[in-house]
Amino acid sequence: MKLTKKAQRLRRKIRIRKKISGTSSRPRLVVFRSNKHIYAQLVNDETGATLLASSSLAMVKGGEECRLNAETAGKVGKDIAEKAKANKIEAVVFDRNGFRFHGRIKALADGAREAGLKF
Repeated sequence: MKLTKKAQRLRRKIRIRKKISGTSSRPRLVVFRSNKHIYAQLVNDETGATLLASSSLAMVKGGEECRLNAETAGKVGKDIAEKAKANKIEAVVFDRNGFRFHGRIKALADGAREAGLKF
């Protein structure tokens, strides 16, 4: 039986999540990519709490002009990194959520690194 693309991604996600987990000192930076937007959040897996979140959707609601591209993903990465710095979070564990590390996912990671987050 052939798996769908979504089922394949979810299998990869489970395989990744077995190996990584976020703590209060080093939370997990989770990325989700939809067809219209890109989302990022910092999660503490010890308590199951989302510490911070940022997305292209929130930027659109905030009045910024956002298109579906790597440049917008980079802005989301910089935004989440700035929020993390404000909350005294220096290092994170990157969770690509089963997506391939290229394109918008890579742009978000590069944006976060530029703004000072350590992976």
